[in-house]
Amino acid sequence: MTPTDTKNIDLSKHTVLAVDDIPMNLLLISKILSRLNITISTAANGREALESIAKNKPSLVLLDLMMPEIDGYEVLRRLRENPDTKDLRVVILSALNSNEDIVKGFNMGANDFITKPIILEKLTSCVITQLQLVELSGK
Repeated sequence: MTPTDTKNIDLSKHTVLAVDDIPMNLLLISKILSRLNITISTAANGREALESIAKNKPSLVLLDLMMPEIDGYEVLRRLRENPDTKDLRVVILSALNSNEDIVKGFNMGANDFITKPIILEKLTSCVITQLQLVELSGK
């Protein structure tokens, strides 16, 4: 199964939470993922993201790092410390793109790291791959 092969996976049963404080980014992500028949929910900051995840745990979180109130690193830290969300798939989607930022994200438990500006094919491929891994893990 190639990363963009969706024949063996029902994407419509998955929810992806996109977290970003810039409404245009949320709109772009939603537009890209809606083509895949994935349910998309959004949060404008880290606090909203944590509240949303507690109410309805998604299959995957696309997480910006630079946000007001609670930044993405803190959201990721809290997710990894919580037994209910420690295995939740998280992909960082950020304009921070130094080696230090990327390594920090992975060291904190991110499953992948995509730098902005968002490239449609890269985001699509990454999301499909992460959802395939969710299916394989049975969670």
